[in-house]
Amino acid sequence: MNIQPEQPLSLGSSPYPDQSIGKPTGFPDAVYYEPKALAFPLGKQLKRTYAELPWIEIENHNNIPEMRKSPNSAFPKLKRHLIIGVRKTHKYVPNHKVSDYLVPYTSSGCSAMCLYCYLVCHYNKCAYLRLFVNREDMLDRLIRHSDKADSPMTYEIGSNSDLVLENTVTGNLPWTIERFAQDGRGFITFPTKFSLVEPLLPLHHCGKTVFRMSLNPEEIIRKTEFGTAPLVSRIKALNEMCKSGYPVGIIIAPVILLPDWKNIYGRFLELLSDELSNDVKESSFIEIILMTYSYVQNAINTDAFPNAVTLYNREHMTGRGKGKYRYREPVRSEAEVFLRDKLSKTLGCMEILYVV
Repeated sequence: MNIQPEQPLSLGSSPYPDQSIGKPTGFPDAVYYEPKALAFPLGKQLKRTYAELPWIEIENHNNIPEMRKSPNSAFPKLKRHLIIGVRKTHKYVPNHKVSDYLVPYTSSGCSAMCLYCYLVCHYNKCAYLRLFVNREDMLDRLIRHSDKADSPMTYEIGSNSDLVLENTVTGNLPWTIERFAQDGRGFITFPTKFSLVEPLLPLHHCGKTVFRMSLNPEEIIRKTEFGTAPLVSRIKALNEMCKSGYPVGIIIAPVILLPDWKNIYGRFLELLSDELSNDVKESSFIEIILMTYSYVQNAINTDAFPNAVTLYNREHMTGRGKGKYRYREPVRSEAEVFLRDKLSKTLGCMEILYVV
């Protein structure tokens, strides 16, 4: 089913017919590529894989005029395009949450359409999936950095994309995980909203890959996380990854304070207590991130998904920098107290790393 911009989504519906698949039907519908990308092994592989699709040459994956000039209503259509280029930016950004560094890696953007996606703040409507074929350069650089560090570091390689989703196109994750297990020092980590972990389960990861699953109540997933896996599939994938020996974590994010949010999140945490394996509950940690929102996101959502749930709440939100909004401090404090209290009763053995 191809959802066109003029076919508005109903409240909570998804533009993808089966969220558990992980990719929309007909994805990708076209490939936009930098010619130099075809000089790399992965670029050649993708050219063979998608040979039947239109291939449109571009000068720069960062600036595709026809997409940049598209109306906001074209956002779902743009998400079906696949962009292939060569990554030029390799700056490691210090991080003090679950990792030591945020590392630019093999993709940016995503084919899913979460209404709150922070990448939209950076890329506007051009937050589609971009693949970077110079993966050997990036992983070699990462391994060299890990070897030179004074102590074992943790590297976040999935802050700009969802690598489990990307893996369905490139197969990069098994290659990355086993190569780092053999040659790297410390840990790599990435979050996901997808459940397609079967290729990762038999890998020789040596405990060096920390797998983190982003979880939200099913009501929130249906209404705001279009094109991602349902909650039950995510929980199953998390349990399986833990069973396969991966260190695992849970990200409750973003916490969205819709009407009746206490009942929604209360039931959600009780469900996690029932469905998470004992191994996950005994070894995992929790990250909690409250939603931030922006003028850019609101503008795109209004035009592309006119019947979707409204995330901006003037009463509960306040400005946070230019064009961005966050929940007011009394609202944030109430949410944090509620979540900490409920978690202590349902998953009290799990450490909460931070609430932001």
